[in-house]
Amino acid sequence: MKTKAVRLYGKKDLRLDTFDLPEIKDDEILAEIQSDSLCMSSYKASIQGSEHKRVPDDIATNPVIIGHEFSGTLLQVGKKWQNKYKAGDKFSIQPALNYKGTLDAPGYSYRFIGGDATHVIIPNEVMEMNCLLQYTGKGFFPASLSEPMSCIVGAFHANYHTKGGSYVHDMGIKKDGSVIILAGGGPMGLGAIDYAIHCDRQPSLLVVTEIDQARLDRAKSLFPESEAAKNGVKLHYVNTSLPETGEDYLRKLTDDKGYDDVFVFAPVAPVVEMADRLLGHDGCLNFFAGPSKADFKAAFNFYNVHYAATHVVGTSGGNTDDMVESLKLMSEGRINPAVMITHIGGLNAVPETTLHLPEIPGGKKLIYTHVSLPLTAIDKFREFAKTDSRFAKLADITDRNQGLWSIEAEEFLLQNFKDKE
Repeated sequence: MKTKAVRLYGKKDLRLDTFDLPEIKDDEILAEIQSDSLCMSSYKASIQGSEHKRVPDDIATNPVIIGHEFSGTLLQVGKKWQNKYKAGDKFSIQPALNYKGTLDAPGYSYRFIGGDATHVIIPNEVMEMNCLLQYTGKGFFPASLSEPMSCIVGAFHANYHTKGGSYVHDMGIKKDGSVIILAGGGPMGLGAIDYAIHCDRQPSLLVVTEIDQARLDRAKSLFPESEAAKNGVKLHYVNTSLPETGEDYLRKLTDDKGYDDVFVFAPVAPVVEMADRLLGHDGCLNFFAGPSKADFKAAFNFYNVHYAATHVVGTSGGNTDDMVESLKLMSEGRINPAVMITHIGGLNAVPETTLHLPEIPGGKKLIYTHVSLPLTAIDKFREFAKTDSRFAKLADITDRNQGLWSIEAEEFLLQNFKDKE
């Protein structure tokens, strides 16, 4: 079977190719990809080439398919896996396989599987590690976003707390405690707000900070305080660039006790140091945002580590259980990953978009692999409708959904923007 895919040949060398996939083996599965959400990790792999820890040395002659936040449908299941999977199943994949101690992962390391492709072959190790996950919800894009959402779920699970006289860690944010998300107006911050309000281990107080008022206003429109209150969460949005709502104001929201859980969503030293100062007794600082500099450092108060039991954790991605939880919450309609998405594009948009991802404002960039479409901001649909009537319909759909992408929008796109090849 022929596939069209974006492949990495070397540093900054991404090419959209059409080529033949080999016949599947008895322990493999043939699948069709529908959507892939672009990730900064793909940008890093594309910039570093074989210097990236997950990318093989021989990509100049054996290029790999990029993309690791993808969803689609199983087409043909090899004999070994027919008792567990069947053609027609919708799926997502946990790319962090941890297979036999290697860092190999779909979207980085394989010639025949990655999210930026129309068709792929899922290798045996994905199933062996229980990383091929069934998705029973509507559409495809929520399953693509289960991977970034799992990073948020994993971060909330990675936090821990203790009790006096005990060395046992109680994993997860403190139930009915106080949580603050610093620099929480970006796409991952929005996902964290959604999860904090609708998960099974909620805080009683949730504070979200930003220095960009427009980001803060958007977060507030998507997750109003009244919605949080219905779920037993007292929610505050705070612009910390204003002198009257600085660090002292944030502490007063906890009656000067400090926060049980502090999440840092920007790899900026002053933000990390403020997070440290906001910790209460037994407070846990989660450094969520991955820095690009290997020598990134920030001061941490070790007096409080010793006497106030403050501590720090960091997570890089979620595990399979986190993805399963994400998929379940999406399927049940409890969380909406569409809040992360600001741009839509076709497979043709992947090379340029990936290589310039840090320069493109907004949130997640969602790719549809059977669609031909330049990267397009959702809030520009009405503007594009002046020259292409299809965008008028898309604009109507998104307007009915608070400006968000939706299953209805996805279905219209797949029917009306299909690649002619």
